[in-house]
Amino acid sequence: MTRRRIIIVDDHPLFRAALRQTLAGGDATVSVEEAGDLNGLSTALDADRDCDLVLLDLNMPGVRGFSGLLLLRAQYPDIPVMIISAVEDSTVVRRAFELGAAGYLHKSVGPTEIRRAIETVLSGEVFVPEGTIMGGDDAHTALMRRLATLTPQQVRVLMMLSDGLMNKQIAYELSISEATVKAHVSAILQKLDVDSRTQAVIAAARIEDGQFEALFSVGAEGAPS
Repeated sequence: MTRRRIIIVDDHPLFRAALRQTLAGGDATVSVEEAGDLNGLSTALDADRDCDLVLLDLNMPGVRGFSGLLLLRAQYPDIPVMIISAVEDSTVVRRAFELGAAGYLHKSVGPTEIRRAIETVLSGEVFVPEGTIMGGDDAHTALMRRLATLTPQQVRVLMMLSDGLMNKQIAYELSISEATVKAHVSAILQKLDVDSRTQAVIAAARIEDGQFEALFSVGAEGAPS
């Protein structure tokens, strides 16, 4: 019997426990693990890279907007990631798919819909919530595609640039040389098709548009996840 391994990444223990029960209750073919943040997920995947699906909350400590999804898709491109979030805005859902999400699940849905969504993604298909307006290229779509080309380390450097850190500070935080940071910054500018660090930060901020910008602005407290 083939077991399917699913890892839930959410900073709310009660939600993780409820979701785990929904997914694994009575099903011997499903193995469900929990992680409270991306570091916990990385530890689990470093121990065993074999994973069929990651369920990722958008808004957690240490994660801003789509940075968690960007990092996961860059670091573990072979592992499907389904976003599970309280945010139901169609624009947010569409951006998640543009960054490589395999599905998007609203936290408000019931157990039957959750299981259907999971089975859809595990079967190799994409799960799109009902009522989501997809399609239509725009400037944000092009930016999302460029952001999706960043390596894991480039994603980290870009997030630190967004936080206002200088090259020396980034080098210290990532335990790399300043020359390596400069190389990453140059690559980021080239991939995002911008000319300066400031433009790169502005480009990264534009992934948080409309209502999403309010939910995931820097330093926001109590934002829905």
